[in-house]
Amino acid sequence: MFTDKQGRQLTPEESKGKIINRISSIFLDFGLMVLRWAGYVPIHSFRRMCYRSAGIRIGRGSTIHMWANFFDPSNIYIGDDTIIGDRAFLDGRGPLTIGSHVAVASSVMIYNSQHDIDDPNFTAVSLPVVIEDYAFIGPRAIILPGVKIGRGAVVAAGAVVTKDIPPFSVVGGVPAQIMRERMVKNPQYKLGRARLFQ
Repeated sequence: MFTDKQGRQLTPEESKGKIINRISSIFLDFGLMVLRWAGYVPIHSFRRMCYRSAGIRIGRGSTIHMWANFFDPSNIYIGDDTIIGDRAFLDGRGPLTIGSHVAVASSVMIYNSQHDIDDPNFTAVSLPVVIEDYAFIGPRAIILPGVKIGRGAVVAAGAVVTKDIPPFSVVGGVPAQIMRERMVKNPQYKLGRARLFQ
């Protein structure tokens, strides 16, 4: 007879489910390790091929710079002409949608799963994250679960985003607060070619 983390005895059916989940977790962790290794290869097309084969949907002209990390890549969607900076962390345990012409700077962390600290079992809660077209996320910003960042919004470096950001707002701080509005209301720029060997 098996027991769970709390010491409760499990039925044979519950034990079987736990064993299957554990084996699935091992395969997922191995796949994530392989993706991490792919992130060390300084060739965009190779990394894009690896990320797509892992289930990330990456639009035309978009790129993910080196050393990115992921959780459950199959729930990650990236639009066209979007650049994800080096050392970014993209959480796919819930749906993560990043639009087109989005600039995500270096070391940005985007989470869509967290633990319920008021639950006696500390269960995980997953909520979708959406970043709309033409948004800019500054270096080392942290986006938390359930957040929608509106079209053209700007998140300043180091900000921690805990709630929705209206379109074309500029936010910063911990937690992020609106500082002003972005002047451009009809952006049409293209981000351009990603730097080689990065």
